[in-house]
Amino acid sequence: MSVATIVDGVAPSIWDAAHDVDARRPRSLQTQLGASDTVCARRAAYILHGTAPTDHADKRAAILGTFIHYGLLESARTEYGWLVERSVQDHLIRGHIDIVQLDAATAVRLPARHRPAIPADALTVEDVKTKSTYMWDRVLRYGATAAELRQVYLYAGALHEEGFEDVPGQRYLSRLGPLDIARIRFRFINRDSGAEHIQEIEFDPQRAAEAQWWVERVREASVPEEMPRDFDGPGLDAICDYCPFRSLCWPGTAPGAPEQTALIHNDADREQALIDYVKGHELASEGDRIKKLARKKLDLSPAGIYGPNRLSWRGGNDEEKDDVEAMVDLHEAASIPVPMKADTDRMVKNLKGAGLPIPRRKTGRKTAAVINVGPA
Repeated sequence: MSVATIVDGVAPSIWDAAHDVDARRPRSLQTQLGASDTVCARRAAYILHGTAPTDHADKRAAILGTFIHYGLLESARTEYGWLVERSVQDHLIRGHIDIVQLDAATAVRLPARHRPAIPADALTVEDVKTKSTYMWDRVLRYGATAAELRQVYLYAGALHEEGFEDVPGQRYLSRLGPLDIARIRFRFINRDSGAEHIQEIEFDPQRAAEAQWWVERVREASVPEEMPRDFDGPGLDAICDYCPFRSLCWPGTAPGAPEQTALIHNDADREQALIDYVKGHELASEGDRIKKLARKKLDLSPAGIYGPNRLSWRGGNDEEKDDVEAMVDLHEAASIPVPMKADTDRMVKNLKGAGLPIPRRKTGRKTAAVINVGPA
């Protein structure tokens, strides 16, 4: 337990307490590989080799996500009777599944007091993810990432092959044995607005096997550096920005230089980087050309849903500007000296200082219409 003290009349930051609580969570203390550690092959290899973390990034956003996550899961447990944060383990990973919804045929095998209030139509493994508004459009358009799919397939695969882990508090679940999983569900929660988005897919044993093969490949590495970096590095991917092994994974860069400079070893690397740069420029130019043409074509189209996309507009309002003649009249009426030359900024300042409204007039033009395109 942390001890909070007031120093020089200043209360301690509540985030200090939050970080201490987070550090004591079972997941933070776990040393065995968990499915959530499989976001990157090299990070997973560092964990499997017992490498000590080298970096400790600000975790406030992650802690907020954890608090939201816990509250939602606990509500689902008490109100719906869903199985929440139940542990699974196989020869590769150990961890906790966010939610398991049992179907009627499986639920009836449990003591009555442990059955869900309403069984699911199909046995479902669910993963709850909190996302920022910044990432929300990508979530709506593309759904779960490859790493998120791998994570839930590792847990679902363990449940499919081994069943629930035989540990105190869930032995009655372990007696169910391997479960016939029918569906995987992702429940995305926007942690800024509370918006909810659900993505469902059929459980595929082959994809579970592929996720297990991914972990086996990492376990075979003799040193972590044999495994590839799955992201582009700090400053380009948030996964790398907050990685506990960031300094170890990207060593040897000059102070102030991007970590990616460590990827250049000789002129051949420079040649390839320049080829990539030109290719990226060409792709961006072509993409910009396509967008500009599509924007012109849509200029008279009404807002609405068209296939997978939603079209909306903002702007297009009456344009206004400061009414200089009316401001001169207000100056004279209020006995404020009128500038000898038409100085709009000075007159606006004078009127604001006197507590008077700034007169505006319509120009007869419209503000530019700005297109908004999002997933339907």
